[in-house]
Amino acid sequence: MRFTALAKITAVALSLTLAATACGGESGGGETDNTITIGLPTGWAEGEAASHLWERILKDKGYRVEVKGLDVGPLFTGVAKGDIDLFLDTWLPTTHEDYWKRYNKDLEQLGVWYSNAKLTIAVPSYSPLKSLEDLKGKGGDYGGKIIGIESGSGLYRISSTKMLPDYGLKGEYTVTASSTAAMLAELKKALDAKKDIVVTLWRPHWAYAAYDIRDLEDPKGSMGGAEEISSVARKGFSKDFPDVAQWLKKFTMNDQQLGSLEDLLENKYKGDPQKAVDEWLKANPDFVSGITG
Repeated sequence: MRFTALAKITAVALSLTLAATACGGESGGGETDNTITIGLPTGWAEGEAASHLWERILKDKGYRVEVKGLDVGPLFTGVAKGDIDLFLDTWLPTTHEDYWKRYNKDLEQLGVWYSNAKLTIAVPSYSPLKSLEDLKGKGGDYGGKIIGIESGSGLYRISSTKMLPDYGLKGEYTVTASSTAAMLAELKKALDAKKDIVVTLWRPHWAYAAYDIRDLEDPKGSMGGAEEISSVARKGFSKDFPDVAQWLKKFTMNDQQLGSLEDLLENKYKGDPQKAVDEWLKANPDFVSGITG
């Protein structure tokens, strides 16, 4: 009798172990912990779009996902230290050059998902300015300000430390440090009042579709050429999550795909990113299977 009882207990324990193992969803690859932390770059529309899209993809595949919103500097530090698993908005070779040089030994570059990114200086379409060269001598018309974003961003660094001196604008203009949201609010306010304004911006960005704006020509190339946006992970991520690493290597978005997702996130479903992703996935039904299939 004692033998029979022991056999039953062993069988039950074995069945519970197997059931627990089977509950891991589709997060194959042998991970002991299927939690993935995504670092969301606050204020960067394309990074927010990619982050929320992958939040949904990974959750649907059985992973637990945590999203942490931070400025770019702390994001690179967090990934390099292993506190954050993924950062989907690394701009190379120019915008995030400093961070890449500092941390690349502790990072994995998983793949380029957008290859025509660009830093810009933008104005309303009615602006008399055509080129960055036209700013010279007109600082008084703009309060000596070019409206910038976060001080830790590559866009702020390049526009303030390279573009201004290249065009002889240092001392006449300053690039203000605020936030992306504050910059966009000032841009909209100026557009509504038909006033002149100069802002730092980048492509891809939903503002180009939402507002009647254009880029100033950059004959000296101070803002840099076309850049690539990459998915970057902490060291060892590919070993811990081989399936996800392979999916990210196949991940790409074109202008229409990215622009439409950004528009849903920033305008139609502001504050409710999962509704935006829901609608976008319905309009792009084969997108996920093309990556994970």
